[in-house]
Amino acid sequence: MTTYEQLFENNRQWVAQKTAQDPDFFIKLSREQRPEYLFIGCSDSRVPANEIMGLDAGEVFVHRNIANVVPNTDLNVLSVINYAIEHLQVKRIIVCGHYQCGGVRAAMESKDLGILNPWLRNIRDVYRLHAQELNQIADDTARYKRLAELNVLEQCINVIKTAEVQQSYLEKGYPEVEGWIFDLHNGQLIDLKIDFKARLQQIQQIYNLTGQSHH
Repeated sequence: MTTYEQLFENNRQWVAQKTAQDPDFFIKLSREQRPEYLFIGCSDSRVPANEIMGLDAGEVFVHRNIANVVPNTDLNVLSVINYAIEHLQVKRIIVCGHYQCGGVRAAMESKDLGILNPWLRNIRDVYRLHAQELNQIADDTARYKRLAELNVLEQCINVIKTAEVQQSYLEKGYPEVEGWIFDLHNGQLIDLKIDFKARLQQIQQIYNLTGQSHH
């Protein structure tokens, strides 16, 4: 366990290491951020956003919450998406889930979890949408893994539902939305290969917010 005081010592060492590699590192960092990616991930302490992608400070805009959920009424995540698109002009929005997700597991347990109930209901809704597929998976672990993947898919769809994504993509050709899973067992990222353009077309039949008709 790292002590509280040690955190500041770690910070000093990090500063020394960064300036040794590049004397101008913090001069560059203090200029405006221009990240290409928005990463929407889980708050789980085992999934460090920058590190798993090999990116440095300034290269990825990050939002994390329990079980990487993008609820349609959550001003926090919607503000992050808005800022990332309107001001940072990110090229890709990545929703990244992970196997062994406590939030996904908790959503499958029939117990009262207080303030977590409405939050986890977002994941229960994912289960309801995909119940037929999930109920055919006999093995609990395999079912949880599949639910983590399907949760990523549905949260990608929630990102695509937003006016900012639809309008920006129509005008500029970006951002595209990607769905990933991080496998804690081997550290690998898995691209779920969500067909963004096909999903966008499906979404716009119902959630079209571009001001243009789609037939």
